[in-house]
Amino acid sequence: MKLTVADLAAMTDLSSVRAECDEAEIRQLAAAAKRHNCIAVFTLPGFTPLIRELLADAPPIRIGGVVGFPSGGDTSIAKAAQAADLVRLGCHELDMVINIGRLRSGRHEAVREDIQAVVDAAGALPVKVILECHYLTEEQIRVGCAMCVQAGASWVKTGTGWAPTGATPRNVAIMKRCVGDKLGVKAAGGVRTLETLVEIYQAGATRFGISLSSALKIFDQCAALPGGAVEFDWPQAAY
Repeated sequence: MKLTVADLAAMTDLSSVRAECDEAEIRQLAAAAKRHNCIAVFTLPGFTPLIRELLADAPPIRIGGVVGFPSGGDTSIAKAAQAADLVRLGCHELDMVINIGRLRSGRHEAVREDIQAVVDAAGALPVKVILECHYLTEEQIRVGCAMCVQAGASWVKTGTGWAPTGATPRNVAIMKRCVGDKLGVKAAGGVRTLETLVEIYQAGATRFGISLSSALKIFDQCAALPGGAVEFDWPQAAY
C-alpha cells in the first residue's frame, strides 16, 4: 500500500490543544492546514471564533471543538452546554473526553449517559469520544468502546495528547476490534513520526490528531521518500 502527503493530510486533524498554545500558533495552524489541505483543525474552545475566521476562505477544512477537555470530569450538563456552544460557534465536529473516573469505577451506565448527553447536544455533528487509554485497562477500553456505540457516537479516540501515552498500535487494535465498522477510530497522543503513523494506521486508525510541529515533520518525512510516498504491506499482523 502507498500513502502520499495528500493522503496523510486527508486523515490528519491538525491540533493545537495544549494549555500553552497561543494566538500565533493558531494562525500557524490555519496556514498549515490550508497549505496541506488537512481534513480538520482542532483548538481549545476559546480559539474557535479565531480559527473559524482564519479558515473562512477554506470551507473544505472542518473546524473541530473539544468538550470536557482534558480531564473528562465535568458534569454531563456542563459538557452538553459546551457542546451546544461549540455548535453555535460553527464547529463541524466535536471530540469529547469520556468520564475517565466513572469508567475506571465501573459506572458504565453513567458513562453512557454522559456520552449520550453530548451526542444529543451535538445534533447532526459527529462526536468522537476520547477514552484516554493511558489510564485504562484493556477491559475498560472495551467497555468504553461499547458505551460509545450504545450512545450513538461516531468515533472512538485514543487520547487527548495530555497523558503520557495514548496512540499505540495495541490500543488502536483493541478499539478497532471492539467497534468494527460501526465507528471510526482516531489516534491521538504520541503520533510524532511517519513510522508511528503507518503502524497505527495498519492497526485500524483512519484519523489522526497530530500537533502542528509533529504533523509538519511527518509530511516532510513522507515527501522526502522516493516518489513522495510511504509504501508498506497491508494488512499487518494483528496485535
